[in-house]
Amino acid sequence: MPDRRTQLLDAALAVVADKGMKGLTHRAVDAAAELAEGTTSNYYRSRATLVDAVLDRLLELDAGLLRQQGAAGPPRTVDELAGQLAATVVALARQHGGISRARMAFSLDRPEAVTAGHRLLVGNLELALTAMGVADAAARARDVADYGDGLLLHLLTVRRDEQPDVAAVAATIRRLLA
Repeated sequence: MPDRRTQLLDAALAVVADKGMKGLTHRAVDAAAELAEGTTSNYYRSRATLVDAVLDRLLELDAGLLRQQGAAGPPRTVDELAGQLAATVVALARQHGGISRARMAFSLDRPEAVTAGHRLLVGNLELALTAMGVADAAARARDVADYGDGLLLHLLTVRRDEQPDVAAVAATIRRLLA
């Protein structure tokens, strides 16, 4: 069982995923966590403090997801990279859809909160592509990140009832890198 703070922050992420940033209130978190009214405000006195703590929790969860996805080690070829990225995007949309919806809500409300993570992703992609000898690695890294973000958005919204084909997503990524 998670500690009380983690329980509250996970409930807050669920609220943001379901209702957006406008729905994030102390009372909504209490209800989502199935705790007595006032519990969240005892731990996080202001909404700003709650939002900051939820963002920290989101970063913690993202780091865990990245560790899971990178467990196989760094990709050595464009095919391996495309397969890993495709699997990651599909997992973010399906198994981790709530966290992804919350992340998107935060990115619209507080873009600065996701800027560092985006730059890290693009920078790591650029390094991997450079090591693989892919021409114009910086531009290709941005293209792949943009494609992944757009696909994730569509899988969470207009294509939410579809089962994405990881192989087809990987093929598109390979085309972007060719």
